[in-house]
Amino acid sequence: MRAKIVFASMTGNDEDMAEILEEDLLDSGLEVDCSDVSFTDASDYLDSDLCVFVTYTYGEGVMTDEIADFYDQLKELDLTGKSFAVMGSGDKTYKEHYCENVFDFEKAFLACGAKELIPPLTVENAPDDDDIARIDQAAEELADKLNG
Repeated sequence: MRAKIVFASMTGNDEDMAEILEEDLLDSGLEVDCSDVSFTDASDYLDSDLCVFVTYTYGEGVMTDEIADFYDQLKELDLTGKSFAVMGSGDKTYKEHYCENVFDFEKAFLACGAKELIPPLTVENAPDDDDIARIDQAAEELADKLNG
């Protein structure tokens, strides 16, 4: 089974999340490719069984250019038969916009025909020990569901 993790990270928080997930999925026996959204085309998901997007939400939910470009590419894909998961960070001071981009990508993957394996995982700012444990648990669930 192949997993493709794409991350967008302004402060490094989401890159950290992606790297934790990558390590966990590798330990579960999956083949994993992880890359920065700025150097990735959404069509790279077509070669994977599991598509993962890890993103931050900037301010009041506005997508930065690199995230918006990838989002537009993603919406053009047919991901029927693929599985997906989304996760990311945000700042709760933005209330209703907290992790908004994570949920935008969840909707986009669903619209592309992909199957959601776990609920979106959100983290406030940098992942702490509890968040890392939740990422570890998410990776275990993903691997279990993919491996049947």
